[in-house]
Amino acid sequence: MQKESRGLQARRWASRALRRRPRFRHPAQYVVAGFGSAIAVGTVLLSLPVAREGPGSATFVEALFTATSGVCVTGLIVVDTPVYWSTFGEIVILGLIQVGGFGLMTMASLLVLLVSRRIGLRSRLTTAAETKSLGLGDVRRVIVGVAKVSVVFEVVTAIVLTARLATGYDEPIGRAAYLGVFHAISAFNNAGFSLYVDSLEQFVNDPWILLPIAVAVICGGIGFPVLLELRREFRQPGRWSLHTKITVWATAVLLVGGTAFMLLSEWHNDGTLGRLSLPSKIMNGFFHSVMPRTAGFNSLDVGEMTEGTWLGTDVLMFIGGGSAGTAGGIKVTTFFLLLFVIMAEVRGRRAVNVFDRKVGPRVQRQALTVALLSVAAVVIPTIIIVETTDFGTDQVLFEVVSAFSTVGLSTGITAELPPAAHLAIVVLMFVGRIGPITFASALALRQDEKLYDLPEGRPIIG
Repeated sequence: MQKESRGLQARRWASRALRRRPRFRHPAQYVVAGFGSAIAVGTVLLSLPVAREGPGSATFVEALFTATSGVCVTGLIVVDTPVYWSTFGEIVILGLIQVGGFGLMTMASLLVLLVSRRIGLRSRLTTAAETKSLGLGDVRRVIVGVAKVSVVFEVVTAIVLTARLATGYDEPIGRAAYLGVFHAISAFNNAGFSLYVDSLEQFVNDPWILLPIAVAVICGGIGFPVLLELRREFRQPGRWSLHTKITVWATAVLLVGGTAFMLLSEWHNDGTLGRLSLPSKIMNGFFHSVMPRTAGFNSLDVGEMTEGTWLGTDVLMFIGGGSAGTAGGIKVTTFFLLLFVIMAEVRGRRAVNVFDRKVGPRVQRQALTVALLSVAAVVIPTIIIVETTDFGTDQVLFEVVSAFSTVGLSTGITAELPPAAHLAIVVLMFVGRIGPITFASALALRQDEKLYDLPEGRPIIG
């Protein structure tokens, strides 16, 4: 009798615990919880003595900063990765990068599916016809597709890098394979972590290292929906969805424009492009127009670049890459959609037309909201860090934009910032990685339609 009463009491306690456990009512909460859990696990693993090369263990801030940078595929570091961390620590970082990149692409793609299911029937049919790459279809196909895409690009890139390191730099095959795999995963996931103290500066004249990494960064950052659609209909651009058209053309424009900007800005700078041959100048100009998209590798010393180049790089980093990919920033679709909105307003047109589609006012408001909130997320930490440190505004702004856009490029001040600033950048990396996805999905899922309209007002603008 006593055993039965104890069993009944235990069941009641279990029932109460289940009722009290946190229940996520919005899918974005699962994204936050998932990435937060991965960061916590990574912090614990990197805090172990075995994760550090020297005696003792990493401090809490060092472990937390590195784990957040890995999961959020940023690449900012407070300690030199190949010097400070042991092989175990490097493998932990590599695992965090893979989990963060794969999880990001999967979560973003699944949220697109969820948004498609939650809107009205007519809009669902329109979305299904428009986003051929992600219809109303099954979740398993998305997860398997993301996994296949990741494996293919990472394996191909790793093979090329391994072969080059083994044949061109006399690395033992085991070491060459380790370096090749690490940098391939870091590149495709737009992480920017490197096992060289100077990132990729020693390969400044080697196209067999820089170009494969640049291609992997572009493909990882362009987004899974676009890659899937291009695989099916690469030769029929007329049948591409509006999202794919904007992403592809915007990426091409930014790559060409970014390359031209880098070449013009740094052509005569002896600390960067000035000392290189013509082919190397063009290659490195292209490479440094790709990296702000948001990978974080550098083949040139960013600290030696001009302030104008820093500012231009800030813009490229803030824009970022494609949606549902491993890149950060506000995304190219958001930026270029706002450009089309401005063009329509300047021309006095009622509708915003992009290619052969009309963009509704709801999507326009979402783009504007994401962009302005992102501006606030960059400006406020910049002011705080400038007021509390001795670094200039241009350097701090570069650091903050790099963290928010999960890029990883730095002018060299990351390790010199005080612990409070490091924690601020940790929060910024997390918000920059999670914020745009969760907030955009929340805006798309939220529908609070009123049954009436208020009288129209006309405030004076400008």
